[in-house]
Amino acid sequence: MTAYDYVIVGGGTAGCVLAARLTEDPSITVAVIEGGPSDVGDEKILNLRNWINLLETEYDYDYPTVEQPRGNSHIRHSRAKVLGGCSSHNTLICFKPLPQDLDDWGHGWTWDAVGPYYDKVQLNIIPVVEKDRNPIAKDFVAAAQKAVDVPEIDNFNAAPFEDGVGFFSIAYHPEKNNQRSSASTAYVHPILERRNLTLLLNTWAGRIEFDGNRAIGVHTDKGYIEADKEVLLCAGAIDTPRLMMLSGIGDAEHLSSIGIEPKHDLPGVGENLLDHPESVIVWETTKPLPENSVMDSDAGLFIRRDESDPRPDLMFHFYQIPFTTNTERLGYPAVEHGVCMTPNIPRPHSKGRLWLKSSDPEEKPALDFGYFVNPDGYDEQTLVDGFRIARQIAEQEPLKSWLKREIAPGPDVTSDEALSEYGRRAAHTVYHPAGTCAIGSVVDGDLKVIGLEGLRVVDASVFPTMPTVNPMVTVLMIGERAADLIKEA
Repeated sequence: MTAYDYVIVGGGTAGCVLAARLTEDPSITVAVIEGGPSDVGDEKILNLRNWINLLETEYDYDYPTVEQPRGNSHIRHSRAKVLGGCSSHNTLICFKPLPQDLDDWGHGWTWDAVGPYYDKVQLNIIPVVEKDRNPIAKDFVAAAQKAVDVPEIDNFNAAPFEDGVGFFSIAYHPEKNNQRSSASTAYVHPILERRNLTLLLNTWAGRIEFDGNRAIGVHTDKGYIEADKEVLLCAGAIDTPRLMMLSGIGDAEHLSSIGIEPKHDLPGVGENLLDHPESVIVWETTKPLPENSVMDSDAGLFIRRDESDPRPDLMFHFYQIPFTTNTERLGYPAVEHGVCMTPNIPRPHSKGRLWLKSSDPEEKPALDFGYFVNPDGYDEQTLVDGFRIARQIAEQEPLKSWLKREIAPGPDVTSDEALSEYGRRAAHTVYHPAGTCAIGSVVDGDLKVIGLEGLRVVDASVFPTMPTVNPMVTVLMIGERAADLIKEA
């Protein structure tokens, strides 16, 4: 069968939700085009703690960034090449978006409209269970409470929060040897026998086919797949705009300049590239750490510096491993036993764009996140503030006794200028690209591509602004709401 009611491009976080919800109607046929393999039975994927070993492997599209004059030009953006997408590849830290994050979006995407969809999300989202609470992470939580006077939060998803420290909520199964609860395991594995669902794995989508201004199918490396109702783009904030541009949808002048015939002039495609950048401060520990953990970054901290906004504006992940990929490149030593705090910018002021370098579908697009380019200096000041707060926490018992010495940037790096310079050069991504097909500029409030028919975008590329928190649950909620919008059409 090569014709289906709905063709979903991308079997990732949102694509799995749509596949499950749309095939609840046995009269509806759905095909999912996924560039990677299945995750069924693949312990490399299903073992959550193995996430870091998936980077730059056959499961990773591994996108470089263009030169970042004020940031780190060596960042590689991991994008998952496997069923379940980044939910099969990431740490599965799960946050319900904060109400104001959604109210900022407009076009009907308000907290009142979207918030209830959290209750439909099928992943097994729970706070880290006691057996997985590493002693040093517990002591980080206790030290942070004392050092910066924030409450300990038992469940970050129980209610909106202004600040706080605690163990994250993570989508996993403690009773199943800490296996992932991903979009694929939660939504697709239980329905693999549905006869109206077809998974086209290891299949690359190269171009959308149109009849006039209506999307009618997708050309892949395995043949043409026809869509009788809609083509649903769920390939993520890099590959969704990439496919649109390869299909002639985007800035007409740019497309013409690289030999692609413009089908629909839509300059917003690829613009508004968002991310959550963070940097790192590393300590060597006095001894090896206990082994228990979910995924080695199980606890975190939120600070609210701007009291005019109800949301936190500085975040930390606490790594129970020495995450030194970027610091070693700068000449700092590796350590056998260590921990990190990673000051993170929840709502950065800098943003970027992506574009095609040629009409060759095999060539990776150019990604320019514009890290730290906003002249107001907000983003880099957030890192500087974060380093100072991290050092306060490190000086506080019970964490202090674990720490032997600060490795990077080192205790002699103290001025704002030096901390900013180090912080930007050692910065990395939390792998949260978003925004490149934003609601209001590329898609409308129903997620339909503006000016076209039969084509919707359902993934993180529709974010107009970045949520404060890790965005995977927001993508799941978008998928759930999009399924209802599609059914109502």
